[in-house]
Amino acid sequence: MNASSTGQDGRVTKTRPGRRLSRPRYLAAAGALLLLAGIICLMGIMTAEALYPEGYSTSQNAISDLGATEPPDSVIEQPSATIFNWTMISTGILILAAAFCLQRGFRRLPVTIVTALTGLGILGVGVFPGNYGSIHAIFALTAFIAGGVAAIVSIMVQRPPFSIFSAILGVITLATLLLYMILGDDGPMAGLGIGGVERWVAYPILIWVLSFGGYLTGRAR
Repeated sequence: MNASSTGQDGRVTKTRPGRRLSRPRYLAAAGALLLLAGIICLMGIMTAEALYPEGYSTSQNAISDLGATEPPDSVIEQPSATIFNWTMISTGILILAAAFCLQRGFRRLPVTIVTALTGLGILGVGVFPGNYGSIHAIFALTAFIAGGVAAIVSIMVQRPPFSIFSAILGVITLATLLLYMILGDDGPMAGLGIGGVERWVAYPILIWVLSFGGYLTGRAR
């Protein structure tokens, strides 16, 4: 059975019952999933940092060291490893689920793809901790690049002023990553250490995940 509605031009159009409700529901679900992913990621990293043995530095240690340090002398068995790795796995799965909902809600494939790649990269970071070497590095780089691009591309489904802040966050991530890859320790942010630079890459993505989640839940209303 179809329902009828009259547009501003006086024409009557037919719609299926409940069809108009599906899009807001998917957007609300995407927003809730992104909010949950951001909260879990933030709180998980903070908890893992607090439980890490003596000697961990947010300046000299990469975020992924919380799960396992790089070979050949990898530190794997320590209190924060399980917390961090499962935090990344949970965050990645939630963002992948949010990408599915975004596609059903917006049907903008570029937004869906880069969001899904962000989730996949974060998931891979948890499944393959730092002791996996190059495999871990590939997933981490995927998360960083895709996350920065996702923040920028998501302006396709956003309105100002939020779209402006979203784009700025993406540019911060990609610019910081590019400068470090090109200039290394000679870059303008080298004084922050590898850990500080990586946080300038990762945290804008995390801020975008949280804020975009809030934006979507508010817009779904």
